[in-house]
Amino acid sequence: MGRTNPTYRDALRAIQKRWADFRRALRRRDQPRFDQLFEYAREHADASGLLNHQNPLLPALFSIDLEQEARLEDHEERLAELEQRELSHQRDPN
Repeated sequence: MGRTNPTYRDALRAIQKRWADFRRALRRRDQPRFDQLFEYAREHADASGLLNHQNPLLPALFSIDLEQEARLEDHEERLAELEQRELSHQRDPN
């Protein structure tokens, strides 16, 4: 038996297709960033599909937020490590 409803991944592909003109209008440097946002959304497609939300764009946006939050945390940890290393170096320059 075939599915009567499209999968979340199908819905996400349809959203990306609807936004294709927007992507083309972006500056070249921003087009890979646009693509990356959809990659973030695909990374959480299993969880988003389980939600079965009426508007598939909302779980996609939340997935993007999750990935960006993770990246922000990684950058904050790296910055803290660099600051700690600099402090240690200032105290003991040898």
